[in-house]
Amino acid sequence: MSRIAIITGASSGMGRRFAQTAAKHVAFDELWVMARRADRLEALSQELAGQAVRQIPMDLTDKEALERFTRTLAAENPEIVLLVNAAGFGKFQAVEDVPRETVDSMLALNCSALMDMCYICLPYMKAGSRILNIASLAAFQPVPYITEYAATKSFVLSFSRGLWKELRPKGITVTALCPYWTKTEFFDVAYTRTQKDRVTYLNTMYDPVDVVDRGWRDLLKGRDLSTFGFIARMQIFLVTILPHRLVMKVWCGQQRKMSIEKRWSILFPDE
Repeated sequence: MSRIAIITGASSGMGRRFAQTAAKHVAFDELWVMARRADRLEALSQELAGQAVRQIPMDLTDKEALERFTRTLAAENPEIVLLVNAAGFGKFQAVEDVPRETVDSMLALNCSALMDMCYICLPYMKAGSRILNIASLAAFQPVPYITEYAATKSFVLSFSRGLWKELRPKGITVTALCPYWTKTEFFDVAYTRTQKDRVTYLNTMYDPVDVVDRGWRDLLKGRDLSTFGFIARMQIFLVTILPHRLVMKVWCGQQRKMSIEKRWSILFPDE
């Protein structure tokens, strides 16, 4: 039986970093990388020369594509030793400014597709198999102007921790990775670079290399939750003990500390 590792959202950001480092942490025969952009998956496969990599270009929100993937697993019957759900996106706008179809896509990718992948892959997991779902620090509180995104990540966090408890007796672990601001292509999508963008204050920015390294460490220890950085851990503590009305008031006040034009110039210096 072939042992495989599956990583969604592998074309960029933390998903790509997990794919680049998977062989250092988990023993498998073949790495299956999934994303919509086939050219990015091809480039990743070239980078991982020497490893057995299967490129699966697909839209995780496409139910027919998921059914084809399900049939592939049934036909090959592999042992899935690792599943990393890293696909997702958000928008930094007021709810009224985000098109409904964009919100529907966000819910489908951030929540439904992640849950679907867990359901599809679980029958092929055994004791020692591991799941890592990327949530967010935003999962611990309501966050105005990232309202929909924060809500989807609250779902991911709750689902992951509940699943961790259910699967522990089977020897399968589930880790929710909750990064703080991390420099990835997430911001290329989150910002429209128009005056509708509302998030201007990012008090720190972590390196995805460090966040993913911490994710691996906590995943391999079987922890249900993974965070990186003192600021992130302190924020989790504070939003746990403070009223969320106060937390939201502070957050909205912070957004007036920097103009959106200044924030763009920092995040997108070449534009």
